[in-house]
Amino acid sequence: MSKILIRGAKVLGGEAQDVLIDGETIEKVGTGLSAEGATVVEADGQILLPGLVDLHTHLREPGREDSETVLTGTRAAASGGFTAVFAMANTFPVADTAGVVEQVYRLGKESGYCDVQPIGAVTVGLEGTKLAELGAMHDSAAGVTVFSDDGKCVDDAVIMRRALEYVKAFGGVVAQHAQEPRLTEGAQMNEGIVSAELGLGGWPAVAEESIIARDVLLAEHVGSRVHICHLSTAGSVEIVRWAKSRGIDVTAEVTPHHLLLTDEMVRSYNPVYKVNPPLRTERDVMALREALADGTIDIVATDHAPHPHEDKDCEWAAAAMGMVGLETALSVVQQTMVETGLLDWAGVADRMSVKPARIGQAKEHGRPVSAGEPANLTLVDPAYRGLVDPAGFASRSRNTPYEGRELPGRVTHTFLRGRATLVDGKLA
Repeated sequence: MSKILIRGAKVLGGEAQDVLIDGETIEKVGTGLSAEGATVVEADGQILLPGLVDLHTHLREPGREDSETVLTGTRAAASGGFTAVFAMANTFPVADTAGVVEQVYRLGKESGYCDVQPIGAVTVGLEGTKLAELGAMHDSAAGVTVFSDDGKCVDDAVIMRRALEYVKAFGGVVAQHAQEPRLTEGAQMNEGIVSAELGLGGWPAVAEESIIARDVLLAEHVGSRVHICHLSTAGSVEIVRWAKSRGIDVTAEVTPHHLLLTDEMVRSYNPVYKVNPPLRTERDVMALREALADGTIDIVATDHAPHPHEDKDCEWAAAAMGMVGLETALSVVQQTMVETGLLDWAGVADRMSVKPARIGQAKEHGRPVSAGEPANLTLVDPAYRGLVDPAGFASRSRNTPYEGRELPGRVTHTFLRGRATLVDGKLA
C-alpha cells in the first residue's frame, strides 16, 4: 500500500497541518508527521479540502460522444478538484432504465478519475408523460438516488406529485429543472431591459419561480424531498427561503456562472453566454451570493454542459444552450464568495463537498479530513492567478464563458481514495 504525506496544508483554510495517506484512507492528521516511506507533497500555503462533489454534470455518453465522454468528463472533473460527479440523464438513449444507468456507472468505474453516480430520468424519454423505471434504477447496480429530467421541466403537476411519492419510499430525491415551458416559448435570454434593447425573446423570472413555488408545496403535501436545479433569480431565493422556514424538505443549487455573469454579457451576441436558465441581472447575482452564504441555497453545482464547436460557433438563435464548468468552478467560487468575504474555505467545503454528497447520498465523499476517513481530497493554491485557456482543458469541449478572463486559484492535486488523479496541475 502506497503512502503519501501532504505537508503543511491549511486544512479547510485553518492552521497548517500534515496529512498522511496510507492506501485508500487518511492515517494521521497533525504536525511534524514522519515522511518515512511516503511520497511527499509540499503544500505550504495551499488549502486542503475534502474532494469536491458535483451534483449536476452532463457527461453526454451514451449518444453525444462528440461533446463529451465519461472518460473525458471525469478527467475534467479531476482537473477541477472533483472526486465524484452525478451524471444527468439527458443522454441518447435517455438514462430512464436500469440498463442505461448501469452502463454509465460502469464507464465511470473504468475511467478511474472520479466516481460517477448516474442520475435517472423521472419520465420515460424525458417526455413528461409517464414515470420511468424509478424503482428498477434504484435497485440496480448503479443504486440511483437522484432523479431528474434536467434539460426539461417536469411540468405536469400530477406526474411530479407521483414522482415525489414514489422516491419517498426509498429516500430518493427529485431534482427539478424549474422552467414553465409555455412561459419560455421562443425565449433566448433573460427577460428585461437588455432583452428589450437587443430584440431577443425574453425568459421571465416567473417561469422559474412559479414551478419552484408549486413543487415545494407538492413536496410538503407528499412529505418528500425536492431539489431545485440551477436556481437563478432573486425571487426563487425568496420562495426557497420561505419553504425552508416552513419546514419543507427542499434543497437548492446555484451554478458558478450564475454567481458571476449577468445578462449584460449577451450584448456581445456571443453564444458562449447562451445558457439555460439564462444569465440574469446584477441584482439576481447578488441575491444568489447572499443566499449561498446564508444557506438558503445549499450547494454549488456546475451544470457542466459540453457542446461541440459547431453547436456554439454560430449565430445566437441557432446556438445550443450551456457552458462547460468543471475545470473553472472552484476558481469562480473563490472569486465570488471567498474573496468577497461571504464564505471561508470551510464554507466552500460545505457547499461544494459535504452537502452535495449528503443530498446525493455519496457516502464516501464529503467526509471530514481526519484519520480513518476515505482519502478523497483536493489541494488548491489560492494565491495563483491566471488567464483561462480552454485549449488546455481536459474536457472534450471548449464552450467556456471565461476564455481570456483572469481567475484566482488553481487545483494542484486531487486524490481519489488515496490515489493521485491530478499532480501539480497535471492529470496522473
